[in-house]
Amino acid sequence: MAFHGKVALVTGAASGMGRLAAQRLASAGASVAALDVDEEGLRQTASGFRTVRSWAVDVSNGQALTTAVEEAERELGPIDRAVHAAAIMPTDLLLDQDRDTIHRVMEVNYGGTVNLTRATLPRMVERGAGDLVLFASLAGWVPAPHFGAYNASKFAVVAFADVLRQENRRSGVRFACVCPPPVETPLLAQATSNPKFLHRLRPLSPDQVLNSVETALERGRFWVFPGRGTTLAWRARRLLPGLLWRRFLRVEGL
Repeated sequence: MAFHGKVALVTGAASGMGRLAAQRLASAGASVAALDVDEEGLRQTASGFRTVRSWAVDVSNGQALTTAVEEAERELGPIDRAVHAAAIMPTDLLLDQDRDTIHRVMEVNYGGTVNLTRATLPRMVERGAGDLVLFASLAGWVPAPHFGAYNASKFAVVAFADVLRQENRRSGVRFACVCPPPVETPLLAQATSNPKFLHRLRPLSPDQVLNSVETALERGRFWVFPGRGTTLAWRARRLLPGLLWRRFLRVEGL
């Protein structure tokens, strides 16, 4: 990946996938706008990278996010790639999860996707170039116990991204919707209700996921299913949904 002289914007940049994406882009020569609510995490992300600038912003706040994007473009230049990795993943059985938490998951994961898109994509379309990388999840295709709120938010991201890509297919902008299985990042620690099936899965490394994104963009592929077995799980959900549910419910004892 060569990004010398270009500008990238990354949400969720204070940790995990977002941090690695920001640092990889900076290492490739990009000026990077790193966005997150975690100011200390942003400082750690930017440490040692002179071309990383930080903005503390909540992606669910559309006006604040738009202001941050405008400031980033004034200071760094037009954004060539936007990577939306910000997300939260509190888990629980839906009747045990409070209503405010369920709404908050949708506001951050789906609402944040809408806000980031509206703040960055029109500028790319106007220039006729750019990359928009939206992180959904395999959970946006495969529902599971304890993940109802997260599933709903990522199903929404999948639908939004698909329509968005089709409506702007002649714009010159490259789109990628990334749908990984569990990844070895701090996000997994938010699954505090201890879904048993998670212990049976080997998380991917963030590097594996980001490598898959680069390959997809180079080859003009929109859907990105990183890791062995991820595409198989996606197909199983479409063709054998009852089988998947029986396995999940048996493992969880429901």
